[in-house]
Amino acid sequence: MRGFDPHHPDFYDEADLSAEMDRIYDICHGCRLCFNLCPSFPALFDAIDESEEESVEALTPEQKMRVVDLCYNCKLCFPKCPYTPPHEFELDFPALMLRAKAVKAKHHGISAGDKFLGNPILVGKIGGIAPKLVNALNAPGTANRKVMEKVLGLEADRHLPPIAPEPFEKWWKRRGGSRPQGEVKGEVALFYTCSLNYNWPGAAKALVEVLEHNGFRVHCPEQRCCGMPALDGGDIEQAVEWAHANLDGLHEAVRQGMPVIVPGPSCSLMIKHDYPTLTGDERAREVSESTFDAAEFLVRQHKEGRLSTEFSWKPESVAYHQPCHLKVQNMGLPGRDLIRPTGAKVKLVDKCSGMDGTWGMKHEFFELSMKQAKKLAGGLERAKAEVLVSDCPLASLQVEEVLETRPLHPVEVLHRAYGLGQPKEETP
Repeated sequence: MRGFDPHHPDFYDEADLSAEMDRIYDICHGCRLCFNLCPSFPALFDAIDESEEESVEALTPEQKMRVVDLCYNCKLCFPKCPYTPPHEFELDFPALMLRAKAVKAKHHGISAGDKFLGNPILVGKIGGIAPKLVNALNAPGTANRKVMEKVLGLEADRHLPPIAPEPFEKWWKRRGGSRPQGEVKGEVALFYTCSLNYNWPGAAKALVEVLEHNGFRVHCPEQRCCGMPALDGGDIEQAVEWAHANLDGLHEAVRQGMPVIVPGPSCSLMIKHDYPTLTGDERAREVSESTFDAAEFLVRQHKEGRLSTEFSWKPESVAYHQPCHLKVQNMGLPGRDLIRPTGAKVKLVDKCSGMDGTWGMKHEFFELSMKQAKKLAGGLERAKAEVLVSDCPLASLQVEEVLETRPLHPVEVLHRAYGLGQPKEETP
């Protein structure tokens, strides 16, 4: 089979997967346009070049799977590839990688590390019981982290996302819901993401207040993890379960005419791109068509003259990083364009963070991940900007690990510019 369809009868067939690997690897070997995108392609091309036959047929199963293991799911090879559908080759390299991980999980099980990293809800809730203690235990290099490295494969020196003293969802309930200012211009549904819920709720709070400042009533439907962390570890069943659970609330909001606003590029990509195929649910298509990245939605409002431009503060200069999962959605640079109306001079730093959520946290890939992170951090540092900005909380974690400065989300810049305050992450 071709593409990514977990409902296809041959999806989990190892022989069929191997044949599809050979077909796609052979096309990539002949093209090599993506040689500089991620570690997967150099590993593939080097393995072929070093074989006696210099052909895909000479690759061992271990060499084929090494290409899969090195993929950090940035998906940038898809828009760069000249052979994607509707081309007759129907080449979808990211889909092949995800399928290979799913087949491996189905036949050989899911590792404890992938189970742990694939369930940010469980991690967030357990950590939320005693945030101060958990953050202390999770500090890089501690005895606890060395045990986690041995048992779960998480790099002991990796800075982990901090557990916030109060998750966004608890703040939302305590607040009593939305408080739009002035005339209500519309209603929106917020998918606030696991990272902003449990780790960095300040950005989600800032988005709520920016939307309300511009006359929108915000709703927060019942929601779970988007499913991408589970998908990264090959846990299709968990990803599908969460996708259906999210569609229950999101589709009802869309049916009532609300757009779905997502302040995390990986989650918006998952809902827009993966839910229709992953679930086979007709509701997913309708939700996909009504889902917007947070900056994308606000920039549209600005273009339609519906966004307030009365600012009391502006940064002199901003260095902006656009995450891969936003770039691959082919929507231009909404994060940058959202900041520009403040009058700030914005410089784009076009580098991948090398994080991919779960991939960059593993001991096996930590060195490769940080090598990429240093390129991004170096570009941001050379920009000599007053403010660093990225739409992705985990890309920001990479930058923070190198520069000891955490970039803001674009909506946090707008929040400050409106004089609504500077929502900072509390440290428990």
